[in-house]
Amino acid sequence: MSCPDDHLERALRAKGHIRIAGVDEVGRGPWAGPVMAAAVVLNPAQIPAGLNDSKKLSRKARERLSLLILDSAEVSVAEASVDEIEDLNILRASHLAMVRALRGLRRMPDFALIDGNQMPRDMPCAGQCVVGGDGRSVSIAAASIVAKIRRDSGMVALAQQHPGYGWETNAGYGTAAHIAALKLLGVTPHHRRSFKPIHKMLYQED
Repeated sequence: MSCPDDHLERALRAKGHIRIAGVDEVGRGPWAGPVMAAAVVLNPAQIPAGLNDSKKLSRKARERLSLLILDSAEVSVAEASVDEIEDLNILRASHLAMVRALRGLRRMPDFALIDGNQMPRDMPCAGQCVVGGDGRSVSIAAASIVAKIRRDSGMVALAQQHPGYGWETNAGYGTAAHIAALKLLGVTPHHRRSFKPIHKMLYQED
């Protein structure tokens, strides 16, 4: 399996786009917690070696690369809350987090590479979707790493407020331990009530 490279970024620079942001989200699948997105403008002369889709990296590798990214690139991280996920649906909420991440950069990029197959509404700059982008573009891979680290850290903090669900290790995904805790402890305000397993538990649907 090939690793992401900078061929998309180089092609865009050849067209005159200088500030290119990679954008990715993490947390669409979990049953609890916000969805997080990051926008990263890499320095073409200082791209950390070993960037890859965050899901393909060990936690130790993610943590090491995240520090290198934060030290060498311009980074913005944003989220959409559980309430916003409920109001908008998870796809629109993840897009909202992406747009917020772009708007949070020190200066608006010339172009954004967006992981996925749908462009967020209200894009603040030009952009294109890249299917499987975290495995193709170093900028998107960098964003996936930063977003994953930030969200995991946030879920560890939430786990301290709501012990027993295992969020410090499962990050809110529907693991066996999380399901057992839901049955024992019930649903918290941080659970996504529109998600089918939580909805069933709340309303005792068959």
